[in-house]
This record gives sequence, C-alpha cells and structure tokens, in this order.
Amino acid sequence: MLHPFFSRFIRMPFFLRIFIIALVFIVGFGFLAYIFEPETFPNLFDGIWWAIMTVSTVGYGDFVPTTTLGKITGMVLVLSGAGFVSSYFVTLAAATVKRQNNLLEGKVMFKGTDHYIIVGWNERARAIIDKLLTDKKESSIILIDQSLETNPFVDYHVHFIKGRANTDEILIKANVYEAKKIMITADQNLDELHADMNTIITLLAIKGLNPNVICVVEILTEEQVANAKRAGADEVIQSNIISGSVMTNCLHSTGSVDALIFLLEQFDGTRFVFRSASSYDGKTFVETNQSLLDEGALLFGIKRGADTIVNPPHPFKIKGNDMLLVVDSPE
Repeated sequence: MLHPFFSRFIRMPFFLRIFIIALVFIVGFGFLAYIFEPETFPNLFDGIWWAIMTVSTVGYGDFVPTTTLGKITGMVLVLSGAGFVSSYFVTLAAATVKRQNNLLEGKVMFKGTDHYIIVGWNERARAIIDKLLTDKKESSIILIDQSLETNPFVDYHVHFIKGRANTDEILIKANVYEAKKIMITADQNLDELHADMNTIITLLAIKGLNPNVICVVEILTEEQVANAKRAGADEVIQSNIISGSVMTNCLHSTGSVDALIFLLEQFDGTRFVFRSASSYDGKTFVETNQSLLDEGALLFGIKRGADTIVNPPHPFKIKGNDMLLVVDSPE
C-alpha cells in the first residue's frame, strides 16, 4: 500500500514535497500540543495555530506551553519543522525566479487563444508589434525568433518563444492551433532566395498544423510568390517591390515624394480597410465612391478574387462578392 504512495510522492515537484512535509509537521505537532496540554490548547485548531506561529518563528505568544512535555514538543517542532518551512519558501521563490527567467528567455508555452503570431525579428516585426499593441490592446502577440536571447518587449501582451518556427515543437509552444493570424517576415540574416525558401518552409509547417489560420508572408523575390501561394499563403507582401517603387519614384520625380511615402505609411491597418461590396452590387465604381464619400470615406480600389484593381476605368460595375478597398476618414 505504501509503495505506490511513495512512488507518486517522489515524482512530485520538489517544492510540493517540501510543502506536504511541512504541512504534516504543523498538523502533527498541533495535534500533539492539543493532546498534551488541553488546558492551554482547548481545541485542535488552536494547536495548529500555535504550530504555525512557532514553526514560522513569528511567535505571537497567545498560546504558550506550560508543561515540560509541551515545551519539549515546541522545541522539537522548531528544530525540525522550521527547516522544512524555510526550505519550502526558498524553493518556492527559486521556482518563481526560474519561471520568470524561462518566460523572458522564450522557454514557456503560450496557452491563450485568438492571438497574433509574428515570425522573425527585424525592424518590420518591431513596427508590426508596436502597431498591434496600440490597436489591439487586449490581444496577445507571440513573437517567434531563434536569434534573440530574451524578449525585447516589456509589455506583458507580448509572449516570446525562442526557436525555429518551421518546427512543430515551437509552433505548438505558440499554440498555432488557436491563433488568429500569423505574419511571417523575411529572415534578414539570409540572402533573398534562401530567406524566401525559409519563409515557405515555415508556412508549410504552420499550414500542416492549422490549415485554417490566416497567414501573411513577406516574400523578397518575385519568382517565389507563386510558391508561397501554393504553400497556402493567404496574403503575400512583396516588400522589395514596394520599396523599389518608392525609390524609382524618387529618381523620376522632379520634386519631393514625401506625399507618396506618407500615403504608404497609412497602410497600417487603421485607415485602409476592406469592406464587403454586397450592398453595392450592380453599381458603378463612381456611384459606389460617391456613396462612400457621403459617409466620409474614399473608395480606393476593388479586390476581385486574387486581383486587386486600383481606380478602375469607367464604367466599372461592382459585383456583390467583391471587396472594397476604402480609405476611412480619421477619427
């Protein structure tokens, strides 16, 4: 009968075993005090209260043994039980510090839901997380990266996991099964082709575990865009094309392109939004734009299937399953 109990006891966490031993000492010696000195300790609770105060070296003095046997009981309790109690608190403090260090170093599994996962650490990832912390104040953000030593954010909404995001172990730690959206940034430590290959492998690993999660990926080379879409990317961001377009405009423009750069900066998820076109089915682009202008918004373009059409030629009719790319008015 005792062997299974001891087997389970030995497998318990160390601090839990120390706590159980200390608890047994406290209850046991409280019972002995109640038995040896019923006049001083009229009930068991008073005996346990005295044992706790004694073993913790607080000693209020409201209960004091008067008999020799009671005093010996108190002496044995202090000499034996105080060590276990002290060990318990020291172990508990050490476990708390270790847990905090593991959390900071990206070793702790995330157990929340409806969170955003950002893969890779660079200035783009920093900007994305900063924006999410501003716009999605109650949402949890998971940062996965193998180059960082500790979490670069002090905000408790950002949970860091150290490791390669193309392995099941790390993705499970990030609870990819219940993630809301995932953004995979290009690895800045690799050349463009290898960075794209790493991104696609990571995307395949994610979609293999959770085919339904929305994945936005950053692709650097044009020839890998098709492969990213085949791998299951819901959105592909070609950052090189965007930055190249701005630089080309700088070369060809006779004046400043600050306005263009400012326009691109507005693509931060707060001004440019997609709206359903179901209520504008059959209307022209101009008519739809006029209706939106009355609401203080501006129709920028149409997303039809995999194609995005900006300022289509007149006449262009809206279909009910289109998505409207709209510039909302500032709040």
